[in-house]
Amino acid sequence: MRVGSVALPLAGAAVTVAANSMPSLSAGCHALAKLLGDAVFYRDSNVYKYESKNFWSSTEILSPGCVFRPQSSAQLAEGLEALVDANAEFAVRGGGHMGIKGSNSINGGVLVVMSNLTTMHLNEDKSILSVGPAYRWADVYSYLGKHDLSAAGGRLGPVGVPGLLLAGGINFYGNQVGFGCDTVVNYEIVLADGSIVQANKTSNPDLFWALKGGSSNFGLVTRFDLETIKSPKVWAGSHTVSEKYIDRFLAAAAKYASDISDPKTHIVPALVPGDSTLASVILFYDSDTVSYPDIFKPFTDIPAISSTVGFKTVAEFAAETGEMVVDGINDVFIAGTVKGTTYKDLHQGISIINTTFFNELPKLYKQIPAANISTIQLDWQPIGADWMKASEARGGNALGLDSSQVYLCYAEVVEWIGSAYDDIVAKWVEDTTHAINNATKKAGLYDAFNYMGDSAGFQSIFPGYGEENHQRLISIAQKYDPHGVFQTLMPGGFKVY
Repeated sequence: MRVGSVALPLAGAAVTVAANSMPSLSAGCHALAKLLGDAVFYRDSNVYKYESKNFWSSTEILSPGCVFRPQSSAQLAEGLEALVDANAEFAVRGGGHMGIKGSNSINGGVLVVMSNLTTMHLNEDKSILSVGPAYRWADVYSYLGKHDLSAAGGRLGPVGVPGLLLAGGINFYGNQVGFGCDTVVNYEIVLADGSIVQANKTSNPDLFWALKGGSSNFGLVTRFDLETIKSPKVWAGSHTVSEKYIDRFLAAAAKYASDISDPKTHIVPALVPGDSTLASVILFYDSDTVSYPDIFKPFTDIPAISSTVGFKTVAEFAAETGEMVVDGINDVFIAGTVKGTTYKDLHQGISIINTTFFNELPKLYKQIPAANISTIQLDWQPIGADWMKASEARGGNALGLDSSQVYLCYAEVVEWIGSAYDDIVAKWVEDTTHAINNATKKAGLYDAFNYMGDSAGFQSIFPGYGEENHQRLISIAQKYDPHGVFQTLMPGGFKVY
């Protein structure tokens, strides 16, 4: 349930920068200071101390040589051109919610932060919101709520705008409008050569397509223009049941996934182990008048030990779910997917994932004291035909999902206290993910798609989009960034090649 740019460059890059020289980790700070000194901050400044630690997970905090905080798209363009000329490494941070070391910060190089790119306004008929990368979704929902509007954005208020939209954007309204990126009608983006361009259906349409799931491989987006959604209030909340109902709960999740008959709905079923395992589902219905819709009955008929469902604004609900985001911990998310066309297939897929995950848990508990484990969670996200047809109706995206299938994306979550356990968690999640994937492959239910926003550094993304889409993304990246700046000088982020 998190989003952002992640991981390290893949081996075998087809395009490189200045093969005869290694990037200098200090050259970028010097180059920026000469040109844009007022926007560059060093370790002794309060801005550096704040921005270099303004991350959700402790795993993300590194030690950049300086912080570059541009005041405008034009200043960012100047700075990027200077960094490229200096052959200097840099990282870019939007919301800072991807818990992978090096995904959005850097040791020694330049940390570019989007904090002051604060566009936020509606067009005349309020159908389009223009929003800068400085914001979190809580800010967006609060602003839109004044007009009884919403957007296809993050389900957790603290999550940043740019990472979610560039990763695809799983959202509450997916069965109506597709991924969050599908609602973007224009991107303003700074390219590697320092030019500022617009990408939409008529201007740079190939780049427009690539940004819908292609992440930070093409440039730095400084404004998103996206569709608004009329949604004054919704019926939403979490419905939590006890361990004895887990089988019934998983069956309910498979039933919903196999027949998503109402596009106003969205669910996130999850299991949370502890002294006893809890099963909790986020229920979302886009209506300010209808409660307990029939499609949710397989869940709501299970007796709840707690429930927060009720009518509320999206801003209120995103604040409620955002309480799950705990600052100052260590965190990892891992993604995976099974697919099918029937209840039987989907129920089998959920069951395999669940059984394998819980069979592996004792190995983690043996190595980390219970007091140092903050959260463990396993959740699912069904994506069916309505969702993908809504994407296609808006021109499609780079993710490559097939509307004849139902996809059940899952996320494993581990949050822990103490860096001494980093390597233990890293090995456990990788081993567990391989075990799950091997089991789902054996059952013929595995799919290579990994949702970027929930992926770990050891996972690959773009091969899961399909060979045709992957090659198309590579070609577009080479067209707009012919020297491979975003493949090499910016080490963080999943790379298309």
